[in-house]
Amino acid sequence: MSKNTTSGMTLALAACALVALVVATAGTSGAQNTNSSTTGNDNMHAGHGAGVTADHKFAMAAAMGGMMEVELGRLAAEKGASDEVRQFGQRMVDDHTKANEELMQLASSKGMTLPTAPDPKHASETQKLSALTGEKFDREYVKMMVKDHKKDVGEFQKEASRGADPDLKAFASRTLPTLQEHMQMIQRINDKMMLRKSGNLKSTNDNSGGGTTNANGNANNSNR
Repeated sequence: MSKNTTSGMTLALAACALVALVVATAGTSGAQNTNSSTTGNDNMHAGHGAGVTADHKFAMAAAMGGMMEVELGRLAAEKGASDEVRQFGQRMVDDHTKANEELMQLASSKGMTLPTAPDPKHASETQKLSALTGEKFDREYVKMMVKDHKKDVGEFQKEASRGADPDLKAFASRTLPTLQEHMQMIQRINDKMMLRKSGNLKSTNDNSGGGTTNANGNANNSNR
């Protein structure tokens, strides 16, 4: 083989190696750019979605809780053994029906899908309560309402102070005072039930007026 032929082959091989190196480098750079872009987009969507997800989660929980308050309120209004439980149950129906309608309209305007029927857990709780009667029903209903409203007030306070969606945040702020009022009402009912159970609410001496106070809170003045 001649010296010229050998030199030509060497140059050709060197050229091929250079082309391969350029292609490989370009491919690696492109992959890195693509990965960087994808990662950046994923982070951007994750950052944007985090706030929306938290608000949506609040709306889902509020919708489910509101439905339960209405359903259990209807049971209490019909089956409650005491006037105070029946009246509280009707208040739940009225207030939570209004709040639920407002939340559904708000969610619909944002393309959110909220539950329209109780999940298995809440359906089981409703079924359990509906099987009770008399004072046993009252005790279980009041116990459930105290627990639920403590949770509800906490969730609405969180959304009202830290919500990312301004409309849901405003909804939480508007609804929170009503929930706090419900909490005070059911806590008073629960306290009275505990006093009745202990026998301390039958009559309370009123030293200033010389009268007594019955279980309904009505004063009977012995001086009349």
